[in-house]
Amino acid sequence: MPDLASDAPLRLVALDPEDLEILSAHLQDFVARVGDLAWLPREKRFAFVGNRIDRRVDGEVRRRRTAGHFDRVTKVSARGVDRSQADTVLNLLAVTFSPAEEPSGAVELHFSGGASLRLDVECIEAQVVDLGPVWAAKAAPAHDLDEA
Repeated sequence: MPDLASDAPLRLVALDPEDLEILSAHLQDFVARVGDLAWLPREKRFAFVGNRIDRRVDGEVRRRRTAGHFDRVTKVSARGVDRSQADTVLNLLAVTFSPAEEPSGAVELHFSGGASLRLDVECIEAQVVDLGPVWAAKAAPAHDLDEA
C-alpha cells in the first residue's frame, strides 16, 4: 500500500479484481481529456494520461500527472464518450470488473454524467504510474455517500 504521507510517485499494478479495487480507489476523480485516451488494438492495449487526486494523510489535496494502461484488451466500447470531441474532460468515478469465462471479463471505466468505457480483456493486467508534476488542487471533490 502506498505511503500517503510520502511524495514518492504512485506505482500500481493490478492483476486481479482485488488489485483493481485498489487501483480504482486511487483513480477516483482522475480527470482526462477524451483525446488523452488511446485504444491500440495491435498491441491489445488501452492507454491513458490525465490528472489524479492525491490525498495526503495531513489533509493536503493535490493533483498529480498520471499515466496508465490496460493490457490484453480485445475490444473497447464507449457509452456517452464522443471520440470526435478530443477536448472534452471526463471525470472517472470508478473502475469495475465483470468476470466472464475465467480469467477474461470486462473492465468498465465509469465517468460522471453516465459516460463509460468497457474494455473486454483476456485477463486483468493494468498499471498506473505518476509521471512527476504535482500541484495543489484548486478544489477537493466531495461525494455524498448517502446517495450511493
